[in-house]
Amino acid sequence: MSFKVLLLDNVDPLCEKAFKERGIEPVRKTNLSGDELHKEIADYDGIVVRSATTVTPELLASAKNLKVVGRAGVGVDNIDIDAATTRGVLVMNTPDGNTISTAEHTCGMILALSRNIPQSVEKVKSGGWDRKKYMGTEVHSKTLGIIGLGKIGAEVTKRMQQFGMNVIAYDPFASREKAESLGVELVELEKLLGSSDYITVHTPLTEKTKGLISLESASKLKKGVRLVNCARGGIYKEEDLPELIDQGYVDGVALDVYSQEPPTDEVYEIIKHPKIICTPHLGASTEEAQEKVAEQIAQQMSDALEKKSFKGSLNGKSISLITNKEVQPYLEVAEKLGNLAIQLAPEHTSDFAFEYSGACAKYAEVLTDSILKGMLSQHVSEAVNLINARVYAEDRGFKIKETMASETKTFNDLITVKLNGKSDYKNISATVFGQDDYRIVEIDGYGIELRLEGDILMYQNLDKPGMLAAVSGALAEQNINIASLSLGRSQKGSNAITAVSVDKKMSDKELEPILNLDGVKSLRYISLSEN
Repeated sequence: MSFKVLLLDNVDPLCEKAFKERGIEPVRKTNLSGDELHKEIADYDGIVVRSATTVTPELLASAKNLKVVGRAGVGVDNIDIDAATTRGVLVMNTPDGNTISTAEHTCGMILALSRNIPQSVEKVKSGGWDRKKYMGTEVHSKTLGIIGLGKIGAEVTKRMQQFGMNVIAYDPFASREKAESLGVELVELEKLLGSSDYITVHTPLTEKTKGLISLESASKLKKGVRLVNCARGGIYKEEDLPELIDQGYVDGVALDVYSQEPPTDEVYEIIKHPKIICTPHLGASTEEAQEKVAEQIAQQMSDALEKKSFKGSLNGKSISLITNKEVQPYLEVAEKLGNLAIQLAPEHTSDFAFEYSGACAKYAEVLTDSILKGMLSQHVSEAVNLINARVYAEDRGFKIKETMASETKTFNDLITVKLNGKSDYKNISATVFGQDDYRIVEIDGYGIELRLEGDILMYQNLDKPGMLAAVSGALAEQNINIASLSLGRSQKGSNAITAVSVDKKMSDKELEPILNLDGVKSLRYISLSEN
């Protein structure tokens, strides 16, 4: 059987060559209009895109024969994976192809920032000469703070250590063993901000990382810190950068990514500041990286079309399970449970046990993947899915144990996550109540009924009159409404666990009055809301 693949977005010629060597017909098309692409795509078994083409539900509807979409790179924001999954179309990417290039670009930005290279180049080319004005600084013996110690963060670490930099990192999901193997000290975010001469970020853009450094957090920064962002636009609050520099909090900024690309006119004005250097999202733009991802995606797609392997697929398991109505609710509750459990876990927790009882136990392998997906999705730069969740978990140093419960449980089907180590919450169990109704039913032996949705405050307290009123009062004073609540206790007057669902996302400042209440301990704010 012969296959035909459409190559878009000027993907590297090695992609075309690799397909031909596999006996698959590649057709290269450039500058197609939207209407032209909708007409063209109907005849193809696969398409290869980079970032220019958006794969929408409408485009997928026009692709009657499409079996696989390949992204020659990491990011898949331009591909509607849910729509592809519904249509049974595989989506693949090449998550490792850009790692070295992005790490090297980050290191280059650090050096360019330190020695004022872009500004001095522009000066000399315009006929000027001002050595004193462009006095730089050595990176040797300086402290580099890395936020996100994944693959790229680790490669940046190795390179900048060779320049004599001391590296510290904030990554609540990296194990201490991994950090030690890299010679990196794991620290709290506040310590990193206050101790770093340079900060580079390698995390996804989420509610927690958006605007991570801004005027609001300026007082936490070490005076004169230099900032680098080759990860996701918006992690540094762009509109605050000039003032952070002018007020002396920040000495310089290097940006490769922006909250909107190409940047808006407002951002173009911001980055004209003489102490901001910038590049047009070049992190993965090397010949080697583009060749690597082009050839890699061609081999992966060829394997998939020939049904030899589905390596690199982001939705392969989802497609195989999407028609199985029995397993879908378990996948949903497992992912939500993983998301909640990791927010209850102490930072750097890496030792977990997952227990399954009842009918769901026969799906244990894929449910573990789903729990890990929930744990990692908001904290890993790459797209996490059922296929690669274990790989990223291993990369972070996770140790996973899976067991099937031998004794009969209160609920017919139960999934339990056990957090080993020094955790205020040890065992969290969840089950399916009905369609789209997923609930926590037990925490550390306390019966509790909590829907896995929205924004939740969870705390431990002595079961005595007035506790709930005090928490409610602290919320009311801040005009925060309670949507629902659940209380679990073992017996009257004993310790209790309380979960309060609120109507909005809460900041650390809004949590302080509750944290300071007498009798409240182990307070956790959990967000299960969509970003």
